Formats: sequence, structure tokens, C-alpha cells
Amino acid sequence: MKTTTQGSRRKVDLEGVPVFLAHPDELPMRWIGQPELILQLHACWRLIDERDLPLSPRIIGKPGVGKTTLAYSAAKMLKREVYIFQATMDTRPEDLLITPVIAEERNIQYVASPIVTAMIVGGIAVLDEGNRMSEKSWASLAPLLDTRRYIESIVAGIKVKSHPDFRMVATMNDDASTFEIPEYIHSRLQPQIYIDFPEKEEELAILRENLPFVEDKILVYVSDFLERCHAADEPFTVRDGINIGRYVAKRLSFGSTDLKNLIREATIKMLGESSLGYL
Repeated sequence: MKTTTQGSRRKVDLEGVPVFLAHPDELPMRWIGQPELILQLHACWRLIDERDLPLSPRIIGKPGVGKTTLAYSAAKMLKREVYIFQATMDTRPEDLLITPVIAEERNIQYVASPIVTAMIVGGIAVLDEGNRMSEKSWASLAPLLDTRRYIESIVAGIKVKSHPDFRMVATMNDDASTFEIPEYIHSRLQPQIYIDFPEKEEELAILRENLPFVEDKILVYVSDFLERCHAADEPFTVRDGINIGRYVAKRLSFGSTDLKNLIREATIKMLGESSLGYL
């Protein structure tokens, strides 16, 4: 399949239809700790025989525990282009596949989603927060997730087969604001990889990785706070800790010196007054 460039966009010809490709994601993400989870993802994507097929796993965990970071980091470790699609309740089948857009002189152009772009170039697609989508949207991906490994775009009138190197993973939040996944999709998104809260030292390392400009005593304080929250089965995650540390550092930059009250203020603003019992 020949890929050409028009302006800053790559373009391919699919069954006589020109389709513009999405850009890969380049993000400052690095997975810290729990190397077993990276190994599990790489095992899903590895082929051990010419008759073998890759698995398309789903990563499940509470919001903020690092599901997207895990998927992205595992893919980048394989030196592959990564394409992230953010799912929402409003995601339509054509959003997942190929979308028509009005171009210059009111001509129609077809634009491939990040998932379909990854299919074409042999990259890795991350379907982020997939269980926010409706069943109608999931149905458009069903043939991609089984032995057929293709999608059909009704909008563009074409069938797209995936590159042999194409891999996919879905992340899913373990909370009440999501849809139930249809059983026929559930059986295709296997295995399930569950992310729990990291150990204290790993959590502190994550804070240091994301906030290298913040005083270490603040990060240690936040890490201790999160450990107490985890022990009480509170839903607060390292993402909340990063936001608390970042806010405190910003307030300190204005000349504030009362660190204890700043941490208290940041915690209330991020997590509400009910979290103060863990400070």
C-alpha cells in the first residue's frame, strides 16, 4: 500500500478511495513499577507461530491509576507508532472508523481514525475508556477484534484489512459511569489486565517522575496521604496526588510559606473535605 504526503498529512489509496491518516501520539509518558503488567501486555501482542494471532486485551482499573500510561509505554517499548482514541458516550461508529469532512472547494475528504490509521500502518491502537461507548459503536469494531481483522466503512464504502503488525488494547474504568460491554465484544477483548493501586515506594517514584520540580518533602507527604487513603479503600489515586503536589508548588511560587495549610487547601480543592481525615 503506497503512502503519500499532502501538506503535513499522510494519505493512502484504499480501493480507489483516498484516505487521510491520523498523526501518531508522542507523549511524555513512562511507566513506573509493576513490570509484570508490561510483560502481560507484550505477551498478548506476541506471535509464537505463523498461524497465531495477537490478543486484544483490556486494561481495567479505577480512573487515575495509569491505564493509558501502561498501554502507551508498553507500545513504545516495542518501538512502534502509537495511536490513542478517546472514547466517549457520544462516539459514533464513523468516529471509530473513517469520517467524511468538508475540505477546500466543498470537496469531501475521508479521514481515518487513530484506530484505522494504526491498522493501515501497523501501529498500536489504544482505545481509551472504551466502556464509555455504546453497543452500536462497539459493533463496528467486532470484525477487527476476531480472526477477520478488518473493518467496513459504510461512509467511505470500503473494507480495510489490518496490517500484520497491527495491535490493539482497550482501557476501561472500573466505576459506575460506564456502559456494560456487550458479551460478543467482551469475549473478543481478552485477557483482562487489572491495575490496582501501586505500592507506596512505586507511588512515590511516580510522583517524583511527574513532579521533578516539586520539593521532595511535599511528595513524601502526599505519598503518605495516599497510602492512608488506599488502606481505607478510598478511590483517590496517584493522579490526585500529582494534582495536589502541582497545586501546592504553584502556591509556593507566589511566596506562601505555610506548607501545612497549603496542602490542606489543595486536598480540599481536589478531593473535598471528606479527605482531610487522611492528612
